Amino acid sequence: MYKKTIRACYLGNFVGALICNLAPLLYITFMHEFSLSFEQVGRLTLLNFFTQIVADLVFSRPVDKWGIRPFITLGHGLAFVGLLLLAFTPRLFPTNPYVGLMVATVVYSSGGGLFELLLSAIVQGIPNDSKERAMSLLHSFYAWGFIVVVVGTTVMLKVFGMEHWTAVILVWSILPLVNFFNFLRVPIAPAIAEEHRTKIRTLFDSKYFLLVVFGIAVGGATEVSMSQWTSAFVESALQLPKAVGDLVGLCMFALFLGIGRAIYGKYGERLSVWKAMFFGSILCIFCYIVAATSPWPLVSLFACTLTGLGSSLLWPGSVVNGAKHFPLAGASLFAMLAAAGDGGASIGPWLIGLTADINPTLVQVLPWMRSLGEGETALRSGMLIGTIYPALMVLALLGMRKMEKGQPT
Repeated sequence: MYKKTIRACYLGNFVGALICNLAPLLYITFMHEFSLSFEQVGRLTLLNFFTQIVADLVFSRPVDKWGIRPFITLGHGLAFVGLLLLAFTPRLFPTNPYVGLMVATVVYSSGGGLFELLLSAIVQGIPNDSKERAMSLLHSFYAWGFIVVVVGTTVMLKVFGMEHWTAVILVWSILPLVNFFNFLRVPIAPAIAEEHRTKIRTLFDSKYFLLVVFGIAVGGATEVSMSQWTSAFVESALQLPKAVGDLVGLCMFALFLGIGRAIYGKYGERLSVWKAMFFGSILCIFCYIVAATSPWPLVSLFACTLTGLGSSLLWPGSVVNGAKHFPLAGASLFAMLAAAGDGGASIGPWLIGLTADINPTLVQVLPWMRSLGEGETALRSGMLIGTIYPALMVLALLGMRKMEKGQPT
């Protein structure tokens, strides 16, 4: 009965990957064409996820009141319109294109916030005995979308020419329009009745829930910081061609991300989600350090890609932990978790860009980094700061484990 619904959710997460990762592929192009700084393009990522936070929080109560369908279709409509605005920014905002980039980001990111709020809730509401596996498979389509967007964008830029990047965006805008019509028709499971729903105050009175919220924030920062900056990092810090950064760096990152989620979706009953998240976080710490400090560009590049495997379950695993402990929370639970994840996903990449601007020689304290120029060490310095995100995830997971065992925290 719900097969078409699940397929529409998969495509929805695919579109979510599109609107989160298309603009970062064009960051260097924006910097050159519109004379922007690292901090300014990093601010677009900050704005993207901040807008998603606002959408998550603003729409949670209306969703509980009026149902999911009106808002999941609205999300796809906003994604479509936002991509159109992004494509036509040079014409609509010729004197200040950065304002146009920000306006477009706000519009399509509002749609992205609705995706995060509703797609997991739709899948969680479908009768199913294995929510962990279903959620992991849903989120794996974000990774597959990531890969297709990177490869498709790179190929289209080669075919159309870098100067015709607007045409590439117009091609991609077809996808949210298609899924807009899908969600007008597919069946959606009924929401939890108001009288049975867990209250928001109950959630915030739970220390466990607060740790889950903190964990998804730093987990989002871990995953998205690397995915948002890998393309620019490979091009500016490692001095490798853009095609290498996009096709090898980003695609391998997304491939590892998707593999981790797909494997857990298929064999998740053999390994607890806590262990998968804990060891993944340890791997991410190692990868961030190696990416920032390795004197060998290809080793740094591989560390960037391997972060995808380590971070693969940090976001969906946090959603599973929250939904498992509070099964009657309704849209409010997913709103809080999505807002927290977006908060980390916005501040994380922005802090890396800010570090690259204000302390670009941080890694030059290492002897083997001193021969590199400031342009090569700027994003390396930002990546080094990024190590703090998975480290905080480890602490959050340890706190959750203590609570599950009934020990004081």
